[in-house]
Amino acid sequence: MKILLISMLLVVASTANAQFTKATLQASGLTCSMCNKAIHKALATLDVVKTITPDLNTNSFEIEFKDSATIYIDAIKLKVEQAGFTVSSLQLLANLSNISVDKDSHIMVDSVNYHFVNVNKQILNGAVMLKIIDKGFVTAKEFKKYSKQTNMNCIKSGYMEACCKKDAAAQTRIYHVTI
Repeated sequence: MKILLISMLLVVASTANAQFTKATLQASGLTCSMCNKAIHKALATLDVVKTITPDLNTNSFEIEFKDSATIYIDAIKLKVEQAGFTVSSLQLLANLSNISVDKDSHIMVDSVNYHFVNVNKQILNGAVMLKIIDKGFVTAKEFKKYSKQTNMNCIKSGYMEACCKKDAAAQTRIYHVTI
């Protein structure tokens, strides 16, 4: 029984290292190439950004990060909002090594908490695209769909609650992701 409990805790509260190398961001509210340019300029002010490749047809941006950069996901969203637009999709390419995930598992990667929603039990290795599904990172319709795929209340607030970890600080940010 003790072994089972310990192994469950390790899966739920695992700590891992990852290197985010790229992101694909889709913005909404753009009406012209000047809108695209405004987002490009805003994202370029992030010191973790190496290159940005916009796609005018899809209102998306391929972002390449500098090596070993610490990525602040909320900062990316904030830059888009400061330019006057909203994020409708954000996917991050992460290099993972032996990360065990399952539905509603919580993993800490580089001191950031991630809650995996609607994933099958598996071990993640190599390049894995993680889709951020928190409110403000997907459309309202998508957020509603993903919210129904977990019973944990943290998806509503984006902050760890008692549902996540009994001793978790209420103001600890947690990102909800799917693969």
